[in-house]
Parts: sequence; C-alpha cells; structure tokens
Amino acid sequence: MNSKKTHVLSRRALLAGAGSFGVSMSASGVLAQELATPSIARNVSSFTMYKWEDYFDTRANGVILCDTVGRYVNYWSEDGSIHKIYPSSVPLSEELTRRGRTEVVRKVTGPSWRPTPSMKRRNPEWPDYWPPGPDNPLGTHALYLSWTYYRVHGTGDTRKIGRKSSNGCIGLYNEHIAELFAMAKVGTQVMLI
Repeated sequence: MNSKKTHVLSRRALLAGAGSFGVSMSASGVLAQELATPSIARNVSSFTMYKWEDYFDTRANGVILCDTVGRYVNYWSEDGSIHKIYPSSVPLSEELTRRGRTEVVRKVTGPSWRPTPSMKRRNPEWPDYWPPGPDNPLGTHALYLSWTYYRVHGTGDTRKIGRKSSNGCIGLYNEHIAELFAMAKVGTQVMLI
C-alpha cells in the first residue's frame, strides 16, 4: 500500500520559510502568486485605496471617509501629513445604513448610551440608558455626527469589527477610536459611502 503525505503550508509558514533562505517577498509576493490557483481571483477584504480628493473639495478640519462595503475608515489630516486606515463595523442592513456627507458636531470621552426608539421597538428588553463604562455599546470615545443617532464610536466587543453588526453607526476598536478622536475635531468632514 502506497500512501502519499500531503503538506499544506500556511501563508505565514511559507513567508517565514522563504525569509530563512534570504528570499525577500512583499505581501503580494511573486512566490505566493505562483502557488495560488490561477483561475481564481479574489479580494476577500474588499479593500480599496481611496484618494481624499475623490470625495472632498478640501481637507479643512480633516476628513473621515467610511467605507460601508469594505468595512473600514480612512482619516486624512488637514495638512495631509497623516493618513490612517482603521477596520470598522458597519450597519447590519441597507435599511440601517445612511450614506452621504455629514460632519463631527460633538466629541465625547466616556459616552453614555440610549437606544433609539426604533432599537427599543426591535429590542424591548434593552435598557433605556447605559452609563459610561467598559461595557458601554459606544466604547471609550464617540464622535457624534450631524445626523441624529449616528456616531463613529468605539466598542469593547471586538467580534463586531469587520462585520455588519451595528444599528447604523460605524464602530472601531477602542484603541483606534481613541487615536481618531485625538486627531478629529468638531467640524471634521465625514462621508459614508
């Protein structure tokens, strides 16, 4: 009986092995491409590189672009010296998704939370008020937008990031919203696409 062993290499193992032989590869390295099935083309993350100029006339006060399809947030500083990209959570459905232009109208560290009337109708068991704290649905920081009930905020529930999991808001890891919060100001332009 003749049995063959099949070895499956992870991308990490492959890159580590190549590195030990002095082979240099980028994330889209030629070796990885050669090993991929040529008939399958995928972009699992839906990641797209954006230019702020395609969405805003100016970077005045900084700009935030929220990609609801790719599930990430771009931030560009007013002087153009900073460009940050953060993975995010997005609304659960198209009905809950709002797209268009808005701006930051308020910044709150340690926000409290109240479910919207429509959230209470869908989830009557939810509390009417949630004080600031580690389990607060808005996380450690919140950027309030000019649209009623919409925020870019943190979350302590890291499982939500990269998923359709919100009731309309854009959620970030708490450490990422803290960083964005420090850079954004009241008047920062925001666009959801």
